[in-house]
Amino acid sequence: MDLRTEIREFLSSRRARIAPEQAGLPAFGGNRRVKGLRREEVALLAGVSVDYYVRMERGSLAGASDGVLDALASALQLDEAERDHLFQLSRQSRTPGGPRRRRRAVPLRPALRQVLDAISGAPAVIGNGRYDVLAMNQLARALYAPMLADPRRPANTARFVYLHPEAARDFFVDYDRIAMDTAAKLRMEAGRNPHDEDLIALVGELSTCSELFRHRWASRDVRLHRSGRKRLHHPIVGQLDLDVESLELPAEPGLILNVYTASADTPTAEKLALLASWTATQQTLATELEANNG
Repeated sequence: MDLRTEIREFLSSRRARIAPEQAGLPAFGGNRRVKGLRREEVALLAGVSVDYYVRMERGSLAGASDGVLDALASALQLDEAERDHLFQLSRQSRTPGGPRRRRRAVPLRPALRQVLDAISGAPAVIGNGRYDVLAMNQLARALYAPMLADPRRPANTARFVYLHPEAARDFFVDYDRIAMDTAAKLRMEAGRNPHDEDLIALVGELSTCSELFRHRWASRDVRLHRSGRKRLHHPIVGQLDLDVESLELPAEPGLILNVYTASADTPTAEKLALLASWTATQQTLATELEANNG
């Protein structure tokens, strides 16, 4: 990712979405040549000189203090994720641009796999900011069986969403929102790790193969990994309305533990129990078959 281009296009896209009246400014004249705010209007709102803001929007955030960035975030009415993205871009600007690098694959610690296996009543998944699925417990493997049909490893949710859209639309009830959030979270990850070779390759692959991804990526939207609700249509038990808790793992920077639960005495809780029972039965049958063949 070219950092200066990312800064320029992020700031200009946020500026373009704000009308003068939304910022409390008079809109003089009926024929404005720019969509949204002018650069000088952003500079006024942020309390900086026009020349200084122009330099920032051209991709130079290296000398911007936290106070200036806060003022700029307020002027552009950035939400929490966008503000975090702006600060990440500024931090990257302050360090010398490094070459693309491939993160060395480090096996998960056995203790993390033990944690996953200990969560027996809820699907649990460990992944990273690129949407690689690094480990799952038994119930999660059953839950995400449609995505795991792709033989490539590690499984990757973003590839499933954008490169297998028919299967993904059948699986994710709110597919359009999922697709939007997936691209936005990848954009957030790109701001944190602009030289990650695997991430660059993933974005390039999705951009080449999916028009929808190209459209979503071009929006410059960003999202944080947060807890929420996910609605899935499972081929065995039907629709599941799941609560998702996304937990960062402090001892493993960049990794996220997602746990899927349902309130007691709800149809989804009953279906999760049914899926767990079905999964255990399939595992028992597979074990018996292997023993007989051995």
